Amino acid sequence: MGRRAKHKQSAPEPLDKKTYPTSKKLGKRKADNDSDTEEPKVNQRPTKKAKDSKPKAATTSKPSAVEYAGKTITKKQKAAAKLDSDNDSGVGWEDVESENGMDQDEFVASDDVEQFTGTLDDLMEDDDDDPLRGTTQKFDFDTEEEEDIQPVSKRKKSKQSERPAKIIPTTSDAYDDDSEEDASEDEDGRVTMANMEARSRALDAKAAAEAELDEEELQGAAASDDEDEDLDIDGEPDAEGDIDAEPFHLPTPSEREAEKQSGGPDVHVVQRRMRECVRVLGKFKRLAEKDRARSEYTDQLIADIASYYGYNDFLAEKLFQLFPVAEAIEFFEANEVSRPVTIRTNTLRTRRRDLAQSLVNRGVNLEPIGKWTNVGLQVFESSVPIDFEGATPEYLAGHYMLQAASSFLPVIALAPQPNERVLDMASAPGGKTTHIAALLQNTGVVFANDANKARTKSLTANVHRLGCKNVVVCSYDGREFPKVMGGFDRVLLDAPCSGTGVISKDQSVKVNKSDRDFTLLSHLQKQLILCAIDSVNPDSKTGGYIVYSTCSVTVDENESVVDYALRKRPNVKLVDTGLEFGREGYTRYRGKTFNPSVSLTRRFYPHVHNMDGFYVAKFKVEKRSKATPAEEPITAPAPFVLGDQNTVDQVQEETGFDSEEDRPYLEEAKRRRMKAKGLRPPPRSKPISTTA
Repeated sequence: MGRRAKHKQSAPEPLDKKTYPTSKKLGKRKADNDSDTEEPKVNQRPTKKAKDSKPKAATTSKPSAVEYAGKTITKKQKAAAKLDSDNDSGVGWEDVESENGMDQDEFVASDDVEQFTGTLDDLMEDDDDDPLRGTTQKFDFDTEEEEDIQPVSKRKKSKQSERPAKIIPTTSDAYDDDSEEDASEDEDGRVTMANMEARSRALDAKAAAEAELDEEELQGAAASDDEDEDLDIDGEPDAEGDIDAEPFHLPTPSEREAEKQSGGPDVHVVQRRMRECVRVLGKFKRLAEKDRARSEYTDQLIADIASYYGYNDFLAEKLFQLFPVAEAIEFFEANEVSRPVTIRTNTLRTRRRDLAQSLVNRGVNLEPIGKWTNVGLQVFESSVPIDFEGATPEYLAGHYMLQAASSFLPVIALAPQPNERVLDMASAPGGKTTHIAALLQNTGVVFANDANKARTKSLTANVHRLGCKNVVVCSYDGREFPKVMGGFDRVLLDAPCSGTGVISKDQSVKVNKSDRDFTLLSHLQKQLILCAIDSVNPDSKTGGYIVYSTCSVTVDENESVVDYALRKRPNVKLVDTGLEFGREGYTRYRGKTFNPSVSLTRRFYPHVHNMDGFYVAKFKVEKRSKATPAEEPITAPAPFVLGDQNTVDQVQEETGFDSEEDRPYLEEAKRRRMKAKGLRPPPRSKPISTTA
């Protein structure tokens, strides 16, 4: 016998006073063990109706109300009673009979219980139940529409629980329709070996049709552009909404002089004229005015660039000649925008992940620069002035170095190996030097040289702050270094330059550079690169490399210097820099032709790579070998036989001195002696007498 059947309630007795059942009493009913001594308690809640084992007769119409003992209970009241009965766990009570042989139905409808007439609301108006009542819930069971009831979570809903709308559509959004079509196809039939070929052909046909549609759209767009290109789209609409299609007029030299005397043109006029000149130069034959040369449009555009961006005429023309017309405007525009703030992690003291986490905790928004470097971080926003030295405890502890992204490139190309002797010929303020020391893992020796002794103070401070223990700081002229010290495994020459690649940092470059500055700088760079080549040990087992870099974009300081070094040092050749990006160096420029291997060098531009303009070249120094004259092949001498007089005479004739054959060498030696004495030798077409 079960627990509940064992402790069942006894038969109720007649009530002396009116007590009504309440539907708000919660909890499990307790068994009355003292039924013999005490009076039985009255069941104060409606009980569950016992299941009838007999099948009920089918009724044609469902009554709207059920009558029990003279009480009328509506459908709504029946539902409320059902809710109350559900709160009581009545499992196991259905088939249990009371002691007097009356079931639960008979107990409810017993005549001994005083009948109650009225509604259920009148029954619930007892004052004793008010504290237990609470808020009355209304249930509507008569509606036929099914509503989806979502469970209400007790936890506070976070902002991340709602998926935000996509700001930038991805490729997955573009192919939503295709995925739906594929799903419909999968419903038709699964991919099997039998229908795989047919499905593949259908997909290929669909891709070909889409490609044809795309090509037609491109052709239509190009045709529409050709039709509308003659219109001035920058014109202001008039009162009727039509755009003024007045053709562009190129000013004549007299008009330009009058414009200068009047104080210069308006900024908007200059900007519009620059756009029109770029458009005309793009399709000169169709859009140019009659009897106007291409050079006139180019001169006008260069003059407008100089006045609009603040360059002198010489530098504006020199930089303009490096690029196509449209790209030149992008270059000048990029020089007006500052480059992103970047820092380099000092791997001698910390890891990039730990540094990024500590800076993020200080309110710095950053991310890695790119896959080409594993130590760089780019800063977007910061609550602390991280672009100033000493702004954070991490900077003072030597965890990072403020360094431009372009300054990583020469050291990455140099790729120093542990236990090597490395020379940095122009090292201040120490960004590249400390990067080399970190790559060497404080092994080997790094000689940090700078010709300006005042700048070695900041170099020494950064070396100590970053914990570089293998650095020797010195101050020599780089052109003296082969005499001072040599035999290095690798040499880095970040040569002094005009700074045309860092105009966004130093705006004074726009006006203080002239043709003489470029000539002097180019001459100094040629001297330094020859000294760097002579300082390298060609017998080095792991090294023998030189990296030449500048923060300039001009050809005079880059390709011309590299080509000069290749011509002056035959034992040097260019090798791949190891940089995965960047444009190739020029092999032809404005009538000049350079060594074809100059294409292995790399150029970096602010408008293309979002970093300072830079140039990187890498040399490999090999052993010097004496060049043998290749006019006649070297043959082995005839064997000498003792006592053969003819053979002796023949050997003497072969080893004799031929003055005609050696005349060119003697003349060249005479010419060098005259140059050493300060004399001007005659041209090579006139022979020099060697007897004098």
